[in-house]
Amino acid sequence: MKQQQAYAAAAAAAKVLTVSAVALAIAGCSLFSSDKRKPAELEPNVALLSVQQVWTQRIGKSNPTLVMNVSGNVVTLASADGQVAAVNADTGADLWRVNVGQKLSAGVGSDGKWAAVVTEDGNLVALSQGKEMWRKRLTARVYTAPLVAGERIFVQSADRSVQAFDAASGQALWSQAKTTEALVLRQSGVLTAYQDTLVAGVSGRFVGIDPSSGALRWEVPIASPRGTNDVERLVELVGGVARQGSVLCTRAYQMAVGCIDASTAQLRWTVRADGINGISGDADVVAGADGNGVITAWAHDGGSVVWTSNRLRYRKLSQPLVLGRSVIFGDSSGTVHMLSKKDGSPLNRFSTNSSGISVAPVVAGNTMVVQTNDGAVYGFRPE
Repeated sequence: MKQQQAYAAAAAAAKVLTVSAVALAIAGCSLFSSDKRKPAELEPNVALLSVQQVWTQRIGKSNPTLVMNVSGNVVTLASADGQVAAVNADTGADLWRVNVGQKLSAGVGSDGKWAAVVTEDGNLVALSQGKEMWRKRLTARVYTAPLVAGERIFVQSADRSVQAFDAASGQALWSQAKTTEALVLRQSGVLTAYQDTLVAGVSGRFVGIDPSSGALRWEVPIASPRGTNDVERLVELVGGVARQGSVLCTRAYQMAVGCIDASTAQLRWTVRADGINGISGDADVVAGADGNGVITAWAHDGGSVVWTSNRLRYRKLSQPLVLGRSVIFGDSSGTVHMLSKKDGSPLNRFSTNSSGISVAPVVAGNTMVVQTNDGAVYGFRPE
């Protein structure tokens, strides 16, 4: 009997590894194929928009699932080796810093009072002002930053199951069943909120959930599975989400970009679009890059193409940040590119370091914060 149980456990683990390996291959296909292609030559820089570096910080090495969190004027960020820090966006000074003692797979979620990360071995860790309050063992791997809201911590696993915990005590409140998809992505998914509704991405759909009970309120598809095998039929919404009022926009992995109205649970628009990284947007445009670095800006109202650009082709771009009149990307050389939101023309570019940028830049107050792969953190201020 013990031998049978051990064999069953090994078989289950092998299946998970196979699923993860296939998903990694899918996630990496457009990235790695561009590694052998020469990045687009950069034009001479003409700084039409002045930007000043105002501070620099350090934290350990990063990866795309360790997204930065903004709460007011505080940026909370993490490193793969387990460091978590909250910094003042104006000065870059630490407000608090702690090491949770294990490598991290997802983070950071914060509401300014509580912060949460997930370790590689499946522990949800809750922090408050730099002190660990509790940790809970999860049943599945997590690559999406927890959402902290309403004195609760919400977690979306790689299998797209969703759980809720009391932020103060760690008590499990409810759990929504996982999907039946054969494959999952080792990539951040969608977990956000609109008013009193928890919004998650599940198999190509925005799903509205009652945060008190886990009951399903509504669902709106951005893209639907197609093809004849599990790989071809894989469809997931990827972080991040561009929000303007009740309108939420996101990307369906290598399939589409689209927007919904969360107040009415109606699809606003969806367009065919390749790409594996998230998008950003404002009231004018929604912007993102495909796996080869071709950038597209769609009209926020209707989804028509406003402009496309090949200027940064094959430069392995991060998720963008739409800020003011700019669309901002980091690339694998550590360069930050600022393009015109109006037509994609260059506004400025500047360097961090050569380790590259894969975490999406964020803005807190008047400061844009950029985190590099080797753990350098920079505060920039447009003038």
